[in-house]
Amino acid sequence: MDWLTTAREIFSHDIYATETTGIVIDEAEPGHAVCSFSIDKRHLNAHDRVMGGAIFTLADFAFAIITNLDRPATVGQSSSITYLAAPKGEKVIAEGRLVRSGRRTCFGTVEVRDDTGRQVAFFTGSGMVVDS
Repeated sequence: MDWLTTAREIFSHDIYATETTGIVIDEAEPGHAVCSFSIDKRHLNAHDRVMGGAIFTLADFAFAIITNLDRPATVGQSSSITYLAAPKGEKVIAEGRLVRSGRRTCFGTVEVRDDTGRQVAFFTGSGMVVDS
């Protein structure tokens, strides 16, 4: 199965992430995803830095992919993000991994970096199956 094409088809319906924020799914397979956006003016705050909400949306979108691609419909139950540094490059990249997948709940992590390799944020989340 071509997981990347499947992920792009499924998540094309997430208009906020894909169209408003401009996030692209770069890699996808069960339990793993890489997403990114190229920094432009829509991502910047009043200080001309990438807004924390844009970084959170990127991490949350990667989390959605790792928890839904080959699983029943799952929604975020709780999440936490720690911002480590402002991005310095031209692109922000999130790599998500599913750590634990149970019948009704799951847990995953997402590391966010820029294209220079600089660590930007670390996200953890738990999900709950809503469709059994």
